[in-house]
Amino acid sequence: MADNLYGAFEEAVRDYWRVLDGQGRKQLERGAVDQGRRAQSTGGKQFDSLAAVVAQIFQDEGFPEESIQFGRRAVVPGYYRPTKAWDILVVHGGTLVAAVELKSIASSFGNNLSNRAEEAVGLSTDLLTAYREGVFGTVKPWLGYLFLMADVEEVHRPSGTSSTDLSIDEEFLNPHSRNSRDRIVSYGKRAEIMCRRLVLEQLYDASCFVLSSRDPESEVVQPAADLGFGNFAASIRGHATYVRSMVE
Repeated sequence: MADNLYGAFEEAVRDYWRVLDGQGRKQLERGAVDQGRRAQSTGGKQFDSLAAVVAQIFQDEGFPEESIQFGRRAVVPGYYRPTKAWDILVVHGGTLVAAVELKSIASSFGNNLSNRAEEAVGLSTDLLTAYREGVFGTVKPWLGYLFLMADVEEVHRPSGTSSTDLSIDEEFLNPHSRNSRDRIVSYGKRAEIMCRRLVLEQLYDASCFVLSSRDPESEVVQPAADLGFGNFAASIRGHATYVRSMVE
């Protein structure tokens, strides 16, 4: 990956925390004190810099700025529901080129991680089924999933889970566990497994998993090479080349 793109990506990850903290301060100043970190996660702007970096890759590949949609404009037809919003859409020449989802977890890792897995599977399944039924024409849209997790001590410790009489997938099991409280691998590892399997099962064409601290001087960590932003960007470029050959 080009150094300037990687630098922009790292800065965008750090900007996520700057904006998130700023949103929390603004809401607290207005007296809107929400439970937990909700005050910081309801402002909707914390992913703007990351969205811009992803969008720039598509622009560099020849898709005009007006073909890239964000926020309320980034809506596609569904199969199990009439429409669904994504974080980034690329629509060019009447063709849905790509859809990208940006997600994060900064706290309550157990519940939130399970919710993220269900959301990611459902979101992709809805769009891909609509594609199968001819909603988007003959060109299969590229789907991307970028997942940011707070790099805190809790993320690196073994975790627990609900009890079950059935066998849990061994990849999720902590080989050093001594009791049910640390029976499962860390939340960070669980997130990595989730992101990798989203691609393995062809629910997404590429996934990027990032660990990052609020400290602007700290390292932006990409724990797995196959889930790094370099691979994510390369996958976009490959699809962009294919789509241009089909629609131009």
